[in-house]
Amino acid sequence: MKKQTGLAPRRILCVFPKYSPSFGTFEYAYPLTDGVKAFMPPQGLLLIAAALPDGWSVRFIDENIRAATVDDFEWAEVVFVSGMHIQRKQINDICRRAHRYGRVTALGGPSVSACPDYYPEFDYLHIGELGDATDDLFKRLAGDVSRPQKQMVLTTHERLAMVEFPLPAYELIPLRKYFLGSIQFSSGCPYQCEFCDIPGLYGRNPRLKSPQQVTAELDKMVANGLSGAVYFVDDNFIGNRRAVLELLPHLVEWQERNGYAVQFACEATLNIAKRPEILQLMHDAFFLTVFCGIETPDPNALKAMSKEHNMMVPILEGVKTLNSYGLEVVSGIILGLDTDTDESGEGILDFIDQSQIPLLTINLLQALPKTPLWDRLARAGRLIENTDRDSNVDFLLPYEQVVETWRDCMGRAYTPEKMFARFQHQIEHTYPNRIHPPPTKQRLTTANIKRGLTMMAKIIWHAGVRGDYRREFWKFAWPRLKAGDVERFISCSLVAHHLITFARGASSGRQTASYYSDKPGEPLPQAAE
Repeated sequence: MKKQTGLAPRRILCVFPKYSPSFGTFEYAYPLTDGVKAFMPPQGLLLIAAALPDGWSVRFIDENIRAATVDDFEWAEVVFVSGMHIQRKQINDICRRAHRYGRVTALGGPSVSACPDYYPEFDYLHIGELGDATDDLFKRLAGDVSRPQKQMVLTTHERLAMVEFPLPAYELIPLRKYFLGSIQFSSGCPYQCEFCDIPGLYGRNPRLKSPQQVTAELDKMVANGLSGAVYFVDDNFIGNRRAVLELLPHLVEWQERNGYAVQFACEATLNIAKRPEILQLMHDAFFLTVFCGIETPDPNALKAMSKEHNMMVPILEGVKTLNSYGLEVVSGIILGLDTDTDESGEGILDFIDQSQIPLLTINLLQALPKTPLWDRLARAGRLIENTDRDSNVDFLLPYEQVVETWRDCMGRAYTPEKMFARFQHQIEHTYPNRIHPPPTKQRLTTANIKRGLTMMAKIIWHAGVRGDYRREFWKFAWPRLKAGDVERFISCSLVAHHLITFARGASSGRQTASYYSDKPGEPLPQAAE
């Protein structure tokens, strides 16, 4: 991307909103780490920060790490914000704080692109991806940083090709304070699952970066302190299978060249199980985890939501195939579908026992704008605006029954006994199938050794001494320590602690049953330890 030049210099404050505590962001694991404060770096806002015109100054604040201060707002001339629907309240709060200091505000990202009416107070709305609207916004701000008399809506009509994207501004954030690193290779998904807004926002023909861009981003992240894992945030990693087959050998070479400094994870449709040539290359590139939107084990429900591609391979067989390449499966599960019955909860629990998937994000159905589901429910008068509910869907089953099923599933699926048994299954049947990198200098850095010892000590203290599930913890942990398997001891213990803690809040009604819900969950004290 060629940066704009010759524009009047400006001071830009980029602020990413805080997430509410949720199942998928691992807040309850952070006290067991060496200072992790947030889940993943905000890719979109880091990209905008990197694209700013020459001569513009930038400060970057992720409010999951620290809140923007009076000094930050007073320094800035313009405040840029981005975020998702689940951050809607926090996004609007940042706008109000910026306006208190007389600062002009601009909002972009997926939420405003789908629902600009959610954000009436922002001065500028950037609808769509990086492109001509971005150039227009920069030119307007270069000319005038006073607040416009009415809201200005700028819509991207010509998107910048992803091969022209700058490297995200990772140098602006403390990468070691994130649970995972993040990177994007493609945007868009060819499938049209009824509940998903990705095709409506980003299209069905995936747009791509070059393999060289991806490895350059990895180099930059490592140079700025990243260690651990990097998650490919692509909507569907195998949306363009030919492109992935071109990318993966570059990742294998990068890992060999960099001593397997990080491990990879991604999100992909379950039909990846039919592509052994992709799975083998992922294995060789040190991919360890794949999130698959299984959604439900019920074939009729999969047909109803236009997710027949999940049935190209029997689900349990697909999971077993991924495990055979050393890939631990993480799954999304939805309750509240029109096809649900009184037995759906038991069916989900049976599936968890059969699949031995450790981590499943069980969630109530939520209708998102710009999806076929939203359109269908709107026509039927089944969308509900009520922030006291955990979902905006008028279920066919009674609402309280659906919520109670969710609580029951969470409580029973994530007991310490069940949780550690599923991890033990992975240790016996999945992890041995992974490559085992040598102890390279990139892995055995002083910082990594110190980090590992710190996390070991905190895990033993919180879970093994103070934890009320310490008996089950030690049944799992002691054999790992005796075998010298420190890496699995740390990774499994961190995730288990978060899931057990969150599930207890869920089963007792202290957490919301939909991660898109406006209803606030009650924070649990363990998160603050």
